[in-house]
Amino acid sequence: MSTVTGTRHLLRLILRRDRLLLPLWVLVLAVLPMSYAASFFELLQTDAQRAAYVTGTARNPSIIALLGPLYGDSIGALTAQRSGFLLVIVALASLLTVIRHTRTEEEAGRRELLGSTVLGRHAGLTAALLVTYAADLLLGLLTTAGLIATGLPATGSVAYGLAAGLTGVVFATIGGLAAQLTETAGGGRGIAIAVLGGAFGLRLVGDTAAHDWPSWLSPLGWAARVRAYEGERWWVLALPLAATVLVAAVAYPLSVRRDLGAGLLPPRLGPATAGRALSGPFGLAWRLHRGQILWWSVGFGLLGLILGGAAQAAGRSVEGNPQLEEIMARIGGATGLADAYLGATLSVAGLAATGYGVQAALRMRSEEIAGRAEPLLATGAHRSTWLLSHVLFALLGPVVVLAVTGLAAGLTYGQSVHDVSGQLPRMVGAGLAQVPAAWVLAGLAVLLYGLLPRLASAAWAVLAVCVLLGQLGAVLNLNQWLLDLSPFTHTPQVLRDTWSPTPLYTLPAVALALALAGLTTFHHRDVPTT
Repeated sequence: MSTVTGTRHLLRLILRRDRLLLPLWVLVLAVLPMSYAASFFELLQTDAQRAAYVTGTARNPSIIALLGPLYGDSIGALTAQRSGFLLVIVALASLLTVIRHTRTEEEAGRRELLGSTVLGRHAGLTAALLVTYAADLLLGLLTTAGLIATGLPATGSVAYGLAAGLTGVVFATIGGLAAQLTETAGGGRGIAIAVLGGAFGLRLVGDTAAHDWPSWLSPLGWAARVRAYEGERWWVLALPLAATVLVAAVAYPLSVRRDLGAGLLPPRLGPATAGRALSGPFGLAWRLHRGQILWWSVGFGLLGLILGGAAQAAGRSVEGNPQLEEIMARIGGATGLADAYLGATLSVAGLAATGYGVQAALRMRSEEIAGRAEPLLATGAHRSTWLLSHVLFALLGPVVVLAVTGLAAGLTYGQSVHDVSGQLPRMVGAGLAQVPAAWVLAGLAVLLYGLLPRLASAAWAVLAVCVLLGQLGAVLNLNQWLLDLSPFTHTPQVLRDTWSPTPLYTLPAVALALALAGLTTFHHRDVPTT
């Protein structure tokens, strides 16, 4: 028996388990660059309009820090830069997919069960990597086809598609290596995401400094330096391929040097006795969620600083372009162009922060599948108390994250216009205005968990649909009834001179109804439901 015996069967198993989630993130991330290109074609039709956008926005240091460098003023170059942050999401989705099908399977005990059959030691890692590699390459292919369909040059579209796909391949392999280091999936995710954060930091420093050598140390920096649409440098694509081979050459030997279920890094022992804070479900929920709230807040705080710093220049860049002014005003919902930009970007931040609410709500399902919920509920802990302890953080998390985003944006924007005291509360309010819509999605996740636990992850699909409606609705001129299906369509634009507070009451009411329905149905089903 070879070390990869049984890989084909594991491939089928992974594809079956991820038959909804995998196509979802591939499709969403492939469609977004096409939507950016379509928007630029519509809004920047003349050389003067493109020059104003490049000068005022695309070459702004804050925008470069967030998205990456700009190598030209063509629509293709602008699209490649605008899609720069999508590479971070591609990398994140790739590494999480690999860890989900390697370390998470070991932690849950399913890998040991499968290992008792005819299964090679490398089959699990190989199957997870092959599926993720295929998803990344399909993402690159769809992205290429979509960009060509919008009218962009085929050569540059192929270059960008390959760069995006190979970025995912590199970080999928990094996820496979991280899965060998710790005995918990959370630890593996933490290591892999820390590497991703370091790569983003190197890319940020290199792109904003006088010398760009730090960017050449980052896989995220390599993608930008392919220079799609602006004199493509095909040889740069060899860097992610070489890095993939190198990381895989380390990951595979490590996978056979450890016991099944163990990691190479020794686990950190906790105290011999639990503190009083862990005496109930709420204390345990705080222990489980506090790290995620902290790091989400740090990440969104940095995002807020960048968005606020770029607001004034972004507002000036659209002056004299009636179409772009109209789109910004419609999305951002403000009379001032800088306010329109901030309103639009905070709306996107609200969509992203909803991910925390969904993730926190679905933590209950993870605890149930891992077998930790059943013994806890066998004690004096009531079902309602246990569920509400997690729901509390699913609702509290978006509040904290979006408040930090608004606070950071208010500080930097306020400094740029010399009005920190006036802009700070406005931006915090604009950030918190996104919370009710985020609560609706968190409430839906709770309902799915209580009613149809096997389909609880469908909450991610609903969030993806909301993202597509929000990003493509204005571009494609979709019917209003279709846009109204998303709770984010009803979010009040508080940066306007006049706005209706009604959604601030109705959306939380809807979220409460969904959560209560989830609580009721949870009381009437078995635990665990596998």
